[in-house]
Amino acid sequence: MKDTKLVCTQCGKEYSVTTINYRCFSCNEPLEVSEIKTGSINQSNNLNQNILERYQDFFPFKSIPKSVSLGEGFTSLFESKNLAEKIGLKNLYIKNESVNPTWSFKDRGTFAGVIHALKLGIKHIGTVSTGNMAPSVAAYGSKANLKTTILVNDSIADEKLKPIAIYHPKLIKVKGDYGKLYFESLKIGKEKGIYFINSDVPLRVEGSKTIAFEICEQLNFNMPSYVVVPTSAGGNLRGIAKGFKEFKNCGLINKIPKLICAQAAGCSPIFNAYSNNKITIERVNNPKTIAHAIENPLPPSGNAVLRLINKNGGVVTAVNEQEIIKAQALLAKDGVFVQPASAVSLAAVIKLKNNNYIRKSDTVVCVVTGSGLKYTAAFKHHNLNVNSCSLAELSGFIS
Repeated sequence: MKDTKLVCTQCGKEYSVTTINYRCFSCNEPLEVSEIKTGSINQSNNLNQNILERYQDFFPFKSIPKSVSLGEGFTSLFESKNLAEKIGLKNLYIKNESVNPTWSFKDRGTFAGVIHALKLGIKHIGTVSTGNMAPSVAAYGSKANLKTTILVNDSIADEKLKPIAIYHPKLIKVKGDYGKLYFESLKIGKEKGIYFINSDVPLRVEGSKTIAFEICEQLNFNMPSYVVVPTSAGGNLRGIAKGFKEFKNCGLINKIPKLICAQAAGCSPIFNAYSNNKITIERVNNPKTIAHAIENPLPPSGNAVLRLINKNGGVVTAVNEQEIIKAQALLAKDGVFVQPASAVSLAAVIKLKNNNYIRKSDTVVCVVTGSGLKYTAAFKHHNLNVNSCSLAELSGFIS
């Protein structure tokens, strides 16, 4: 490991990067790896690199074991002229994270977290997840030959369980408050020597930086006006923000895009605090949304996201169920099938454009975080038709 520190996002207290510290002992706010001030991109052939090798100057690892990688990252960023025209924007881009190895952005942070665990000599990893992080940690744990424990909420959709179980982790459905389960896992991890690579642990956040790095390269370092991120625990948004900041520190970009934290109205603790000018979040009781992947009633990085958005000049918004379903259908019509939680970013853009917050001249990047195959139960919310006929009738039927 390089000589770096973990730093509290609120009070600035420092801890060693060679220990498993998730939160500050003084103020209980999340930690992050100390900010990079100098660095450059490894310009070797990226067909022969993994994401941590390409951006190694921006990570605390002296070496990157190739054997852990599943080919995460390097996802497409494509311009959607059709959606831009429908919404009334000049430029709209989709950052498609659904094509990662386990179909979501989580693989970036899991890759970094597993390497950190291996560097520290840890043999047992785990996570607490509503869906996307569970198969990611299970897959990478299997790849790295690490004992792996996955804790999921008892209410998790049945269709999400088998894609986790196929990697043969210790998979446990836990009854009780999901928000409390996060903190209970940290306690159990400390007692039993398990590295829980949860939603906003420092090295998972570091992995999310690579989304920002790739957006910079893919746009030829011409920064968009806004980057929109579906937000649950808050670690992904924090990582993306940190990535842009570090590239600016190193002179690779000259400005940082404003960030839009997008939540589902059925579970929007960060939006609730933001809209009421509060600096701390409060638990959402009885959350309910089709966007299950971002249904976190008490996000552990919620306060950190509020501080970050206020400093960045961005905004927090929330969209309702109808807006989410409509956005999912619009993305599918443009060739991208994402889970409802991923469609929250586009739904937020539509809402903010209609409310004149986003202007026609703005360039916007929507991060879509996971594949629609993660939650096929959403099909029932769409008017989908399947026709049938005999072979003899086919020609006439098509006509």
